[in-house]
Parts: sequence; C-alpha cells; structure tokens
Amino acid sequence: MVDPFEIYHIPLGDWIQSFLDYVVKEYRPIFHAIRVPVGTVLDAIEQSLISFNPVIFLVLLFFFCWQFTTLRTAIFCTAAMTLMGFLGMWQESMTTIALVLSSVLFAVAIGLPLGIWSAKSDRVEAILRPILDVMQTLPGFVYMVPVVMLVGIGNVPGIIVTVVFALPPIIRLTNLGLREVPSDTIEAARAFGAPESRILFRIQIPLAANTIMAGVNQTIMMALSMVVYASMIAVEGLGQMVLRGIGRLDVGLAAVGGIGIVILAMILDRITSSITEQSRNRTRWTHRGPIGFLRSIFQSHLLHRERTANGKL
Repeated sequence: MVDPFEIYHIPLGDWIQSFLDYVVKEYRPIFHAIRVPVGTVLDAIEQSLISFNPVIFLVLLFFFCWQFTTLRTAIFCTAAMTLMGFLGMWQESMTTIALVLSSVLFAVAIGLPLGIWSAKSDRVEAILRPILDVMQTLPGFVYMVPVVMLVGIGNVPGIIVTVVFALPPIIRLTNLGLREVPSDTIEAARAFGAPESRILFRIQIPLAANTIMAGVNQTIMMALSMVVYASMIAVEGLGQMVLRGIGRLDVGLAAVGGIGIVILAMILDRITSSITEQSRNRTRWTHRGPIGFLRSIFQSHLLHRERTANGKL
C-alpha cells in the first residue's frame, strides 16, 4: 500500500520483446527481401560516385551547384569538397554521400505521398500525428535493435534505420505546406473544372514547394546525423572514422571524421537552401547559371551579327 509500484507494474518491455521475437521468427524473410532494392539503389549511387575521378567530380559539382543554386554556393561547395580530399577522406565522404542520397530518396518516396494523403484527410493526419511524434521523440539508437534483428548489419540496415529516423519532417512539412495553400485558389480551379490531380500537381504542390523543400532539407540533415550513428552497426563512411577514433582513443582520427561530417552537412544544407531560394525566383533555370551564361553569349553574338548585317545593308 505504501509503494504500489514495487508490487504492480506493466511489463511493457516484455510485451515488446515478445512481439519482436514473433516478427523475427515469422516474417524475417520478408525483411531480408527488402535488402535487394535498397542495396541495388545504394550500390548504383555509390559506384557512380566512386567511379568519377575526383577532379571531374569537383568540376561537375561546381557546374551543378552554379546551375541550380548560385555561383557563391558553387565556389563554397567545390572548395569544401576539395578540402575534404586533401584531408584524406575522399573515399569515406563519397560513401557517406551515397548513403545519405539513398536514404533521402527512399524517405521522400515514402514521405511525400503520406504527406499528401495526410493533407487530403483529417483522419489520416490524426492517425499519423502520434506515430510521427513517437518517431521524432525516440532516440535513434532505439531503431537499431529491431532492424539488426530483422535485417542484420551493414550499409543496407543502416539505410533502413536512417529512413525511419528521417521520415517525419518530410511528412509533416508536406502536410503543412499543402494545407497552407489558399482555399480560394483551389476553389477557383475547381470552378473552372480542373480535376483534382491537376489541382494537386499544378497548383498545390508548386505553391507549397518552399515548405516541402524545407522538409527535404530537414530530412537530409537528419539522415546525415543518423548515418553517423549507424556506424555502430557496421555502416561505412565518415561515421566509421569517428567510431574507430573513439575505439582506439585516437583523437586525431575522430576529429578528422567529425570535421568531415560538419563540412558535408554544410555542403548539403547550402545546396538545398539555395535551391529553395532559387525556386522563389521567376527566372527559369535555363536562363541562369552556366547555361544562362552561354545563352547570353550566344544571343549577344547573334545580335552583333544582325547589327553587322544591317549596317552592311
């Protein structure tokens, strides 16, 4: 009577363990089958990145960033990646980028439809909200235990853990962005007879693009942080450098890996943020960056030839 918690308690941990043991026993082959598509995507991205010569990769990175972001962002990202190469972690950085890109690809493929569905249905939003709260509140280490039991260790389980950990932001912000689209705009489109699919893809998603891109940005940052934690289950990359440094008490190795993670996070954040800012401008992407620069030179040349021809006439 004085201390009822010593006598009565809810064995929640035992229930969870029993449920997990049942899932592992009955459905483990299904989870092992998930390794095939995830591993295929990861291998394709990783081999593509590693196959590039570092100089060619830096040149392509510069022109990509200049085209879709700004010249300042392109210079910063190229210089940062060059620094990572000189610090001796080029291979690890390519592996980490492949892991992050693969995780974000699957997270967006799952989270974007769920966010759209949640925006369309209040009931779905009410069901997803507590689930997303739990997913964002639980420490990332908690996800590793069931995934290791179901799938094993390595890069593929690391991606699965990362997708689960990084999924909530894209769902929440897609839902928020679509719900913030003015209702009078949607009603006007319906009044003109536009179908729901066209309203979604031509009106709602473009107007909510900034909020959705903010969700993608947050997903990328969370994926990068989880990829580092997932080094504990044999996931390769920069996180493995930090883990080895901690295990050997090698402060230098751990510091280099940590600096690489910070630099990579800055690069990814700058790229996604700049793409979001550029999407607010009405200038078409073909009229800016290196394509826009070459286009202006070509148009100037044509204008000069036209003026020369008119002068001769």
